[in-house]
Amino acid sequence: MKEFDTNWTKEELKVYILIFCANADFSESKVETAFIKSKTIGYSFERIHDEFDKDNDYQSIQKIRLTLEKYGYLKDDTGRLFKEVKELFLSDGQYDILEQNLFRGLNHIFG
Repeated sequence: MKEFDTNWTKEELKVYILIFCANADFSESKVETAFIKSKTIGYSFERIHDEFDKDNDYQSIQKIRLTLEKYGYLKDDTGRLFKEVKELFLSDGQYDILEQNLFRGLNHIFG
């Protein structure tokens, strides 16, 4: 599990999750990127995005899952994350089947 350890802050975890979700349909739009940047501290976006670009889906899911556990996210915390993920999916005016499927999958990851 060491390869999936992160030293992210909660803010950086949120950035990673939003980037992961923005790429659900294999296309991160400018609108989605702007949305993520508006919800985050600017400096972490580029660094976290670079890390995301190096990870495959399995690595991304493991990092998200383990970091959520590390911080002991509660139902209220994940509820706020889900709200921002839903806003992200709707930000470009499309909510396609890939995004819908990822949203369902996040239910399982977030527990």
